[in-house]
Amino acid sequence: MKYMILTYASQQDYDGMAGKDTGKPAWKPEDFAAMAAFMDKFNTELMESGELVETRGLSAPVLTRRLGSKDGVPVVTDGPYAETQEVLAGYWIVECESFDRATEIAARLADTPAPEFARATAYADIRPLAEGADELVE
Repeated sequence: MKYMILTYASQQDYDGMAGKDTGKPAWKPEDFAAMAAFMDKFNTELMESGELVETRGLSAPVLTRRLGSKDGVPVVTDGPYAETQEVLAGYWIVECESFDRATEIAARLADTPAPEFARATAYADIRPLAEGADELVE
């Protein structure tokens, strides 16, 4: 079965990783490098185990466009994320034998090197991928 592991961050987190002033201690270049190295190793291990289907990190929320509709007309706005506390930051799709195994994989993300204030608010969600409409609801 396939599962999606989702991680979250805020625009403030992205700004901090870029070394911008956020009111919190800025990430140092070595903090960002350590996180990138961890993710490379994590992804390589998942590829080698045959469990990685797909993974991507997402660009900063300020680069988002949102498509909605008003009176039946499509409306495009810049992302509503300046005031949003958290947005999807990245994902992994893994194929493994059980929800418990997907949870074990996601739990390894707790070892991601990052400044402690960033680690304190980090979390991941794990969700089964539906293969058909009959799997969308419980």
